Amino acid sequence: MPVIFRYKGYKFFFYSNEYEPLEPAHIHVRDAVAEAKFWLMPEVLVARNDGFNARILKELTEVVGVHKGLFLEAWDEYFS
Repeated sequence: MPVIFRYKGYKFFFYSNEYEPLEPAHIHVRDAVAEAKFWLMPEVLVARNDGFNARILKELTEVVGVHKGLFLEAWDEYFS
């Protein structure tokens, strides 16, 4: 589970075994009690939310958008 980025106690990561066949590029975000998954392409979209409230989810969506390039680069390096 490579952690790519940390922000305010949230971990931004992907699982090293992201299914077969490989899913499109995405990032998971987790804190102590909740987790969400965001698609990175063609735009940042919430794929799944397990426990974040709307305010936090909006903030995390914005953070993913700002760091989308970093996440895509890490994804490509790891899964290529």
